[in-house]
Amino acid sequence: MTTATAREPKTGEPAPVATETLAGLLVAGERPPRPSAWSASATFGWRAMLKIKHVPEQLFDVTVFPIMMVLMFTYLFGGALAGSTTEYVQFVLPGILVMNIVMITMYTGVAVNTDIDKGVFDRFRTLPIWRPAAMVGYLLGDVLRYALASAVMLTLGLVMGFRPGGGITGVLAGVALLIVFSFAFSWIWTMFGLMLRTEKSVMGVSMMVIFPLTFLSNVFVDPSTMPGWLQAFVNNSPVTHVASAVRGLMEGEWPAADIAWSLGWSAALLAVFGPVTMRLYNRK
Repeated sequence: MTTATAREPKTGEPAPVATETLAGLLVAGERPPRPSAWSASATFGWRAMLKIKHVPEQLFDVTVFPIMMVLMFTYLFGGALAGSTTEYVQFVLPGILVMNIVMITMYTGVAVNTDIDKGVFDRFRTLPIWRPAAMVGYLLGDVLRYALASAVMLTLGLVMGFRPGGGITGVLAGVALLIVFSFAFSWIWTMFGLMLRTEKSVMGVSMMVIFPLTFLSNVFVDPSTMPGWLQAFVNNSPVTHVASAVRGLMEGEWPAADIAWSLGWSAALLAVFGPVTMRLYNRK
């Protein structure tokens, strides 16, 4: 019988230990079942939430930043564009909500890049779990951050005079549509998080993409006031479609075309950048 050695606690002399017994101690019972795709993804999502617990400064972009955006743009442009901040907040709040949530999606790529730099992903890839779980978990964790930012902005908007004609149903529908689009949009930044070497590079590239998409849209003004060549870009921007859909739902309308475009963009982004991201993840 093959034996291994161990030291007795009193004498310190080697004592024979049966290999079968040692194996029985190390591997007791049956192997636990492999976690489901949802269970693994939810676990990684919870990990993202625990990171916020230890570094609460990560919530600044979903609390302080949205408040600054609403106050600044409403009182800066309200009188000049609409003649009244109360009237302007009815138009601009849904747009700023879309703009803010789309902008904070880039932090998903930053978080992915940081974990890669620390070597955490090397451990993730050795685990017997659904391979995309780590990526999906990041995005699920960010969904809660998007919901928190939406709640902060809508609460402030109500204080400032925002009155959604669609009531609570329209508001929830608009926020749900925005979160679906943001989840799909975040896959772009996970791809950049895997491609680029540093988190500063991820931030820089993200800003280059996000700023034209958000500012060249109908977030702040009606595109009909823009030059014709610019209207062509703005009217076909995914952010414009999402902002129009969210604004319409909160007003109590049902903008079917804009909702369809928003969901179509979401499906296209997920179909294109999801597989590309996972291919990079498997080869990283």
